[in-house]
Amino acid sequence: MLCPQRTVKVNTTNISVENIREFVARVPKTDLHVHLDGSLRLKTLIELARNSGVKLPSYTEEGLRKLVFKDRYADLGEYLKGFAYTCAVMNSTENIERVAYELAQDNLAENVRYIEVRFAPQLHVNQNLSLENIVSAVVRGLERARTEHNNSDSVKQGDDIPFEFGLILCAMRCFNPNMSGYYADLFRAMSYAPRNDIFAVASLELARAAVVLSHEKGLPVVGFDLAGEEAGYPAIVHRAAYQHAHRNFIRKTVHAGEAYGPESIFQAITECHANRIGHGTFLFAHDMIRDHEITDPRSYVEYLAEYIASQRITIEVCPTSNLQTIPALNDIGAHPVKEMIERNLSVTICTDNRLVSNTSVTREILRVIESIPVSLHQLRNLIVAGFKGSFFPHSYREKRAYVRGVLDHYEKLEHRLLSKED
Repeated sequence: MLCPQRTVKVNTTNISVENIREFVARVPKTDLHVHLDGSLRLKTLIELARNSGVKLPSYTEEGLRKLVFKDRYADLGEYLKGFAYTCAVMNSTENIERVAYELAQDNLAENVRYIEVRFAPQLHVNQNLSLENIVSAVVRGLERARTEHNNSDSVKQGDDIPFEFGLILCAMRCFNPNMSGYYADLFRAMSYAPRNDIFAVASLELARAAVVLSHEKGLPVVGFDLAGEEAGYPAIVHRAAYQHAHRNFIRKTVHAGEAYGPESIFQAITECHANRIGHGTFLFAHDMIRDHEITDPRSYVEYLAEYIASQRITIEVCPTSNLQTIPALNDIGAHPVKEMIERNLSVTICTDNRLVSNTSVTREILRVIESIPVSLHQLRNLIVAGFKGSFFPHSYREKRAYVRGVLDHYEKLEHRLLSKED
């Protein structure tokens, strides 16, 4: 176990904590689960709010950390309150492009070399912003950072890894019509319909847009997601949207097992064709199973976990976010990521929301390996899983070459920083 101010024992090789931390900071990393509207720089949020006339509870970073973006939240509802402010300032293509550019810069600064930025463009649609305008603005911001990095001497000389990115469009499990002009118009047009039918229509429209933006417009839309309150809003409601994405070769991930049990994860895989699972926190919680037809919950969980492992369905684990929103989790040592690693599941460590959780990829990885005993091989798996499980926006052959370059760079740093100490 990696503990402060101690020499640690990993695979019979003594390695100092300082070297491990330097290694994690310098090694190429990924973030496959990062929400754009939850990852603004606090300084930028304040500036954009002033310029846009958006009222904040405080206009200082200290004040917002105390009142909105805390270390711990009472529940998921409180955690999500900050998005009302971040979404409000993302009200123009200029603001959205800037937020995307700064997110890429922040990732590049900590040696994250591949990100999949997810966001719900329907939240930002208004009379001046179309869905395509919004997605294009995100691409411009990320592409600007990508060009700057990939044109650097270090990349050209082979001393650094090129930066790549993809976009994941998020549908919402449920929403209030006041969340955006798009949702308000949809509620008016479908005032006769049950709420779940309205939610399903919105997600199907977004899935159709994802296909058009990817296949016809050539934008790097690599995935489709379903986010929002999980309990009471099953993924199966959005099956038509996922089926459309599936038929058109858009990769799929689903927020599942974050606030509900194993059945939610099973439904994401079987009904929504999920290639990856967002969070998956309650994968092993057999006591949360509610389906009376499941007569042996423990066996059900075993079969589900084995299926996920054998099919290499990557789980996007967001440790700090989970600790902030799930009262039963008191520390990372109690997080099911420990069992996921022990069972050799494909696990990638992610931030979820860099601002709301006040975190970074490096911090998340260190938090895990300083709380859970891991071997060098397991550490490698944790970091490389993000590259291998990515919805890479280029060909499979190019992805293999990219991952090979990452592995070469990883091995050089591993040899330099994690060699045996006397």
